Amino acid sequence: MTTVLIYLLVVFAAGLLAIAIRLPPLVGFLAAGFILNGLGVQEAAVLDTLSELGVTLMLFAIGLKLNVKQLLGKEVWLTATAHMAGAVVVGSGFLGLLAWMGALTVSSIPIIGVLAFALSFSSTVFVIKILQDRGDEQALYGRIAIGVLIMQDIAAVVFISVSRGTPPSPLALGLLILVPLLWLFFKRFHRLGRAEMQALFGIFMALVPGYALFDYVGLYGSLGALIMGMVLASHPGADQLSRSLFTLKELLLIGFFVNIGFTGLPDTQNVVVGLLLLLLLPLQGLGYWVLLWAQGMRHRTSLLAATLLCNYSEFGLIVAATGVTAGWLPEHWLVTITIAVAASFVISAVANPRRTSLMSQFASRFPKRPPEKLHHHDRPIPIGNARALVLGMGRVGRASYNQLVDEYGLDTLGVEHDPDRVESLLKGGMKVIEGDATDTDFWDRVIRNGLIEVIVLAMPSQHANTDALEEIRSRDYTGTVAAVALYLDDVDELYDHGIDVVVHMYGGAGRDLADQSMEARREQSH
Repeated sequence: MTTVLIYLLVVFAAGLLAIAIRLPPLVGFLAAGFILNGLGVQEAAVLDTLSELGVTLMLFAIGLKLNVKQLLGKEVWLTATAHMAGAVVVGSGFLGLLAWMGALTVSSIPIIGVLAFALSFSSTVFVIKILQDRGDEQALYGRIAIGVLIMQDIAAVVFISVSRGTPPSPLALGLLILVPLLWLFFKRFHRLGRAEMQALFGIFMALVPGYALFDYVGLYGSLGALIMGMVLASHPGADQLSRSLFTLKELLLIGFFVNIGFTGLPDTQNVVVGLLLLLLLPLQGLGYWVLLWAQGMRHRTSLLAATLLCNYSEFGLIVAATGVTAGWLPEHWLVTITIAVAASFVISAVANPRRTSLMSQFASRFPKRPPEKLHHHDRPIPIGNARALVLGMGRVGRASYNQLVDEYGLDTLGVEHDPDRVESLLKGGMKVIEGDATDTDFWDRVIRNGLIEVIVLAMPSQHANTDALEEIRSRDYTGTVAAVALYLDDVDELYDHGIDVVVHMYGGAGRDLADQSMEARREQSH
């Protein structure tokens, strides 16, 4: 019990300190692992298990929101393969140069190639954590980043299988039959309810037919959890299932970041070489930027995706551990890679704040392409003659849209960054376009249009609403801006940013309930 209390004290204090100096809590969790290791605190036997569970549930939750068509776009598979090939070549040259200068000792050229291959990957855990904090998993740059990460994970599975000399079992072919059967069998899982049974169902799907089954047939277990999430993604209740697992997943992921610090205590050489490896990161980010821009993406989309993917992956630790176990990599490399991965997380956390408005403003300084030369998903958004905008077409946004149209007769346009939701709403007869509310170019066109009288911010994340509000106010917009807030603190923050109207979700629902009750009472009395 004493060890558990020490863990809680150090991890919580480190996370709190990170927040105090305006860094993401995960930076504090990374530091906590090294602090606990340095203090000689025994590594908790359950830490590896918690870490693996957190990663598995995170990939399952991403699968619940993933459209397999995202992996088929050229901007995903071409970017992933071309970047990986280029990164291996550049990384091999860089490591070779360091070896020639005597900064590191590597026994052979193939080992240099393997290390460069490991350093070409970006962290699935880190990138998805940032996207979920922003609420941008379905934004265009987020979809591209997730697609690239999945392509990298597939390459990782192949490498691990080859390096271990144990190819997948022939039974793996049976998954081609089993997975569609699971889709049919659990078609009505949303009827389990919204409490403990649904959360338990999600854990079961991620760990049993997902992790355990895939691991049994020689495939990467966490990849199985991702596929199980994709199996359920098209069913009703997938969003609710993802929300029911959110808090548990976030807590378990703390174990992943703390666990990194227990890989080993670094000496001076480990630290120096690990930090030297960070010199590859700018080239890694530049490669993503150029590849995406060359495929017709705007600078904003390319920069956001490139900055997000500009870090090293936990896969580097797996490769290093495999090499040490096989005897073809010196043991100190495991600690060196750990330093490089942890340091890249810190740098990437600073470079990827929750708000994307600064990156949007930076990207707007670069020359713009003609719309016809842009990727069809990244072209300017037509506003038309709309007089009202609703940003975020979830349940609250749809209700606001219907009220503006039906009750007030306003020509209203919905803006949503989830393409599947856009398609569904269009089929339902709503005027909806795919767009990002934190996009500088988008707001330039909206304000320049001069027809918009009302803007409703109905996005689920507070920072997205405040980002959009800052973009609006910076352009001297004179119409009405309204927003919905989940928490009372959010109400105060929105008023501090100069909003006209804020409705507290629970308070607004309470007032609406009271109003409708009294209206029904009056009708009964007549």
